[in-house]
Amino acid sequence: MKKIMNWLETGFAPKMNKFANNLWISSIKDTVNQIMPLIFLGSFFCVLTLPSAIKGLEWFSNFWTPFGWTMSVVSIMMAFLLPMNFMDKFRLRKNRNCAGIAGLILYGMTITPQLVADGAIGFSHDAFGTSGMFISMITGCIVGLVFKVIGKMSFFKEDSALPDFVRQWFDQMLPIGIIVLGGWLIIDILHFDLYIAIQTIFKPLGDVYSTIWGFTLGNLLVMLLYSMGISGWILAPIQTPILLANIESNITQGTNFFATSSWDYAYLKIGGLACTLSLVLFMVFLAKSNKLKALGRATIVPSIFNINEPIVFGAIVFNPLLMVPMWINAIVAPVLAWLLTVVIPFGKIPDILYQLWYIPYPITTWLATGGSFSSVVVMLIVFVVTGLIWYPFFRIYDKQCLKEEGENE
Repeated sequence: MKKIMNWLETGFAPKMNKFANNLWISSIKDTVNQIMPLIFLGSFFCVLTLPSAIKGLEWFSNFWTPFGWTMSVVSIMMAFLLPMNFMDKFRLRKNRNCAGIAGLILYGMTITPQLVADGAIGFSHDAFGTSGMFISMITGCIVGLVFKVIGKMSFFKEDSALPDFVRQWFDQMLPIGIIVLGGWLIIDILHFDLYIAIQTIFKPLGDVYSTIWGFTLGNLLVMLLYSMGISGWILAPIQTPILLANIESNITQGTNFFATSSWDYAYLKIGGLACTLSLVLFMVFLAKSNKLKALGRATIVPSIFNINEPIVFGAIVFNPLLMVPMWINAIVAPVLAWLLTVVIPFGKIPDILYQLWYIPYPITTWLATGGSFSSVVVMLIVFVVTGLIWYPFFRIYDKQCLKEEGENE
């Protein structure tokens, strides 16, 4: 075990942190974070439509309109913001606005053939919402690459008499012209439908991740990284578009995908990733060591609001005694919730967008599932089972801390 932990700490973790800090990956991650307010608002408006099912309150369904103007335009925001973030990372800030505009242009050109084919040119089309996020990521990366390669080129010498803003006009025409002409040649002249091509490439990924095995593997990867102090957001560019597209499909098309952001928050984030609330409660009420008692009291409030960075970095990161149950819960929690919502349809598979992860359980589950009390029962079962997994490891770690405190007296 010591050899494995040493390799994880000195070999694997630094490489993963280097990958996470790669300019391309970090730009995509930052952009996803920047559009999260839109997703949160979309979640809030979606929850506000729940009273419309009550007789006399049908007018509450009007909140689908603000939902459409938040959640349903995330791909446009991605197409605009991602090239701008690339310019920041590549230290080409003078080009950031033009890069954002070029991103919108290329994204618009890319989705146009599909809009025309569907006869639905407008913001209600799936291409503007979560279904187009992968497309906007790809077009954003293309724009970022073009500006990176030629963004520092200039038609003028440094001592040119022309004002700086005039020189920028002409210099920025080149990358934008290449992007527009390239998109026109590929999409309009060669009739290559980039939208369909990207959808075709990423569809198998979405299909696999939407299975219990793919979802569980993704969840385990996040926990493995998190237990080594690496943010699970490193996988957000892959996971977020799939989870959001699935819940939007449940909302608009009546599908029954379980692998959604709402299902994840309804059953799997009790206290944060790996359901750490029970571990914190054990520390507060059952710990005999002063260290774990103090840590439990310090982290109980954020844990109630599903913020578990304090407990993860305070006790779990690179601590084999608590890393192992975290990994086990990464597998057990989704499989158990899947069994009780899909195999045995006791709990509800959400059909509303829910991203308000900071609301305490079981209120979160009740809201995410549209007021389903059976779903609250499923959440409580997941809470108890994951707590039982945490408990023996907690006892061993508590005894170890107590022994260390006795030796230091």
